Amino acid sequence: MKRSKLKSMKFLVTCGATWVPIDDVRVISNISSGEMGQLITLELIKKGAKVTLLMGPVTVRLDLKGVQILNYKFFDEISSLLKKELKKGYDFIIHAAAVSDYKLKSAYTGKIDSKKKSLRLELIPSEKIINSIKKISPGSRLVGFKLEEALTSATAKFKAKGLIKQSGCDLVVANSFTKGEYRGFIIDRNSVILSEQYNKKNLAKELVKALERT
Repeated sequence: MKRSKLKSMKFLVTCGATWVPIDDVRVISNISSGEMGQLITLELIKKGAKVTLLMGPVTVRLDLKGVQILNYKFFDEISSLLKKELKKGYDFIIHAAAVSDYKLKSAYTGKIDSKKKSLRLELIPSEKIINSIKKISPGSRLVGFKLEEALTSATAKFKAKGLIKQSGCDLVVANSFTKGEYRGFIIDRNSVILSEQYNKKNLAKELVKALERT
């Protein structure tokens, strides 16, 4: 069997939802299952890669043997963990986590009384963690993810181009999950679509193949 170019290479993968606090017991989150990052991790392990997985709250949990898993729940936790790990010199960073785009301007202390008739929450944009990855680890190759409500090949390339310009990604996975149907595009820095897939497992396999060719 031909030896994979990825054997013994160091990968940092992120997956899962990200919480931001409302008060000491309530959070704002999203519905990310964490499945994509785990599927990619499994494909990397098959190739003999060394994988560290930053895993947030997930609704799908796969059997991940031979993987170092670092768990997080909150935005500040993934931000801190990621920046710490990036200093270790990974060959590839695959940032598949669904990081919160907004946070409360000021979270409440304690527990908000449930008898309140109404509650106003002021949200502000959170830090774009992906934008700091190449600054901390410029030698790493970065795969970013862009989730949209619906995608065509043209809109996928447009969204990928924006993320590449913004964060310096080497590859982008532009994907959508509409009415139960998944669609994903793997796009390079030249806006070339390397693969189009209609389920997460196949996309994970094709992404790892694309990384082998880099």
